[in-house]
Amino acid sequence: MASSSKPKSNYEVFLSFRGTDLRNTFLGHLYKALYHNGIYTFVDSEELRKGDQTLPALMKAIEESCIAIIVFSKDYASSQWCMEEVMKIMECKKQKDLTVLPVFYKVDPREVRRGNKSYGKALAKHESKFGKDSEKVKRWKKALFDAGSLSGWHFNDGDESELIERIVKEISTLLDRTPLHVAKCPVGIDSKVVKLKSMLNLESNDGVLMMGLWGRAGIGKTSLAKAIYNDIFRQFEGSTFLANVQETSKNCRDLVALQEKLLSEILSQKQRLVVSNVDAGTHLVRDRLCRKKVLLILDDVDDLRQLNALAGEGKWFGIGSRIMITTRDKHLLTCHGIDQDHVYEVKTLEDSEARELLSKHAFGTHQKLKIKADLVDSVLNHVGGLPLAIEVLGSFLCGRREHEWKSTLKKLSRNPNKTINNVLKISYDGLEDNEKEIFLHIACFFKGCDSDYIKKVIDSCDFEIDIGLEILIERSLISIEHRTVEVHGLIQLMGMDIVNQECRDDPKRRSRLWMYDDVLDVFSHDMEDCVVKAIVLEPPPSTKR
Repeated sequence: MASSSKPKSNYEVFLSFRGTDLRNTFLGHLYKALYHNGIYTFVDSEELRKGDQTLPALMKAIEESCIAIIVFSKDYASSQWCMEEVMKIMECKKQKDLTVLPVFYKVDPREVRRGNKSYGKALAKHESKFGKDSEKVKRWKKALFDAGSLSGWHFNDGDESELIERIVKEISTLLDRTPLHVAKCPVGIDSKVVKLKSMLNLESNDGVLMMGLWGRAGIGKTSLAKAIYNDIFRQFEGSTFLANVQETSKNCRDLVALQEKLLSEILSQKQRLVVSNVDAGTHLVRDRLCRKKVLLILDDVDDLRQLNALAGEGKWFGIGSRIMITTRDKHLLTCHGIDQDHVYEVKTLEDSEARELLSKHAFGTHQKLKIKADLVDSVLNHVGGLPLAIEVLGSFLCGRREHEWKSTLKKLSRNPNKTINNVLKISYDGLEDNEKEIFLHIACFFKGCDSDYIKKVIDSCDFEIDIGLEILIERSLISIEHRTVEVHGLIQLMGMDIVNQECRDDPKRRSRLWMYDDVLDVFSHDMEDCVVKAIVLEPPPSTKR
């Protein structure tokens, strides 16, 4: 039987050890201390080891644990069970980000690493049994070397209770760094996390790496950043995820609060550090974290001031640190010195992923309503693979019948959903007037047109088109593919809605017209007070009698 402090599907700590004497002294006291601190711990009994059929249970317990503590004692290596455990633990450290903490109990760490003294004798016996060239024994030796090279605790003599207190404190601190909620239905994220981990080059401790996640609003940058944070944060000495940096840093005092939060969370301090001003906070971040391997994620950054205050340079942090920035502005990453090889563009969902996400939100697990495939396809075509739009519309349509789906689609073709529109409009609101005007021209008139043609037309209106197009691309509002200017359907609707909001009831009070009926209405009435700047029309289709 495995002992535990409370029923739970996985374990917070796995204890690996050898010997009844150790169980009844140091190990027993450590387990009780963990138990009294509410830390759910797996420690096996001697009876558990009497049959080979129980080895898979031990391996499964290691896989299900957050932290493994290996108590290296004098006779640890003499046990084949322990050798299998330490090999599995080091495998999970590499593959599952298991945190491994060794305790060298009355043995020198060099004995473990090098296979000296009692460890050498034990390994020699294993070689005698399995063969000198046994692959199994070679893997055991490698696992001992890797585990013996980790930072932990070395105890020879003294007060064991003090050591146990330090171990429990460290474990409690590590477990306080809890994972983040990613999304109700995290579809299409796992494959992206694999790619990001590769780009982060986590195996390397050569210097500090900064990278950016770039993409339009609602594309899923924050969810992806949370997912990668959850996957790797236990590999670092300290970590923090600063959410909504743009929203929470409107002025200098707000930046100071973010600096305080960054320091307190990475240093695991219960009481927040007090920072007097941004400059003082900058020095404090650099001085306190320059020797610490940290994971820092800055979410939704839109101003260089924010980066300068929170992660001005890589040398502010210890070697092996990773800094990730999510933003809608690609140029911001360039200004901060992040090269293009370390910028990951977050793109819309693949068709199959979009369909799966819509199904999860619109139909759930128990809904029996049947919706025609063409209606589902129409919704998917409207949202264009944008996760935010799929979640919002899918949840809205959940439980509704076909005629309500049809009515919703008809309404959305004229008036964008406010929740989605408000998120998408953030990128537009951050533009200068030159770029706002160019964007509205493209959204209302020129989607799908040749880029050279657009440049010629808009340049004739005295706008700075070259820099304007580049900024719109950097803000993920447009893209140019094979010389054709493309705009996501919902972003185009957002632009059109901005123009319609200028005056919903009177088209002559709007800056741009593209609907035949609106133009006809304007020309059929008094043109006084007309503010229309541009009209681009395709003639209505002819009606054959």
